[in-house]
Amino acid sequence: MSPKAPLILVVDDEVDILTLLEYNLERSGFRVIKAKDGPEAIELATESMPDLIVLDIMLPDMEGTEVLKRLKQSDQTCHIPVIMLTAKGEEVDRIVGFELGAEDYITKPFSPRELILRIKTILKRLSSATVPKGDNLLVRGELTIDRGRRKVWIKGKEVELTTTEFELLTALVSASGRVLTRDMLLEKIWKEAYVTPRTVDTHIRRLRSKLGDAGSYIETVRGVGYRFETQ
Repeated sequence: MSPKAPLILVVDDEVDILTLLEYNLERSGFRVIKAKDGPEAIELATESMPDLIVLDIMLPDMEGTEVLKRLKQSDQTCHIPVIMLTAKGEEVDRIVGFELGAEDYITKPFSPRELILRIKTILKRLSSATVPKGDNLLVRGELTIDRGRRKVWIKGKEVELTTTEFELLTALVSASGRVLTRDMLLEKIWKEAYVTPRTVDTHIRRLRSKLGDAGSYIETVRGVGYRFETQ
């Protein structure tokens, strides 16, 4: 296994699931570390800085949603993309996960191939995010985006965004004045991953909240999609 291979942290209290994921991920060229509960997951994430975390929502002692919340609140781990793994199929669980900063979710029972495809999609999106110097900055009204360093400021104050939120904001700002449909955003941001248009709405709502007053720059075009407009 190459020491440069992406490192995946898998968090689940079921030994069979951990073994299954470790086997399939390693076969696909990933390095794997494992945790059986929330505190261990947070400790490993902080110490090892994995490239991505697969996190079960139903954990002993500390639920996966609480683990996700703490990871996203930490300056050290807030940038790490997280895929939620859950036996629950209720929409409310998916929405809570997205609102806390999860990049994606997959429901048990699941196909290891599908999970690996989603992992590769997210990591590919991250690796292709760097842009040439000189084209780094996007400035619109009170908003400044540095695409090279993947940072966002409002009135000079940095705003912490998840990977998906950053990609979504950048897509909207780059197309300033033009309407992007939900399907266009799904294709651009989530690519091969299977998610519904409701996913876009959930991320937009969270993004607006983080942007504060500048969140009003993101306009809803009823029945169509969204448009970024500073005027």
